[in-house]
Amino acid sequence: MFGDMMNKLKEAQEKVEETKKRLDTVTMQEQSNDGLLKVTITGNREIKNIEVAEELLEDKEQLEDYLVLTLNKAIKKASDMNEAELGAAAKKGMPNIPGMDMFK
Repeated sequence: MFGDMMNKLKEAQEKVEETKKRLDTVTMQEQSNDGLLKVTITGNREIKNIEVAEELLEDKEQLEDYLVLTLNKAIKKASDMNEAELGAAAKKGMPNIPGMDMFK
């Protein structure tokens, strides 16, 4: 029984690692409300690209505001996906331990 639990835990850990690797290849895009700034980010919260419209280059303060807002939205979106994917991967491999239902 203990060996089965250890195997299940090892499988869960492997699934989590596989999911982390996969999330490196998953990208999503977030943009400012008017589309003047676009950010591409991976599921592991790594910024891959930032596109800035020419008109934003004329106003440093506005560009900085856009960067902060749009990057925060992109990071939130990636974090939500990351947590959901890793949680699902870990849950699949969890052994059935009495009293641990709250983690499923």
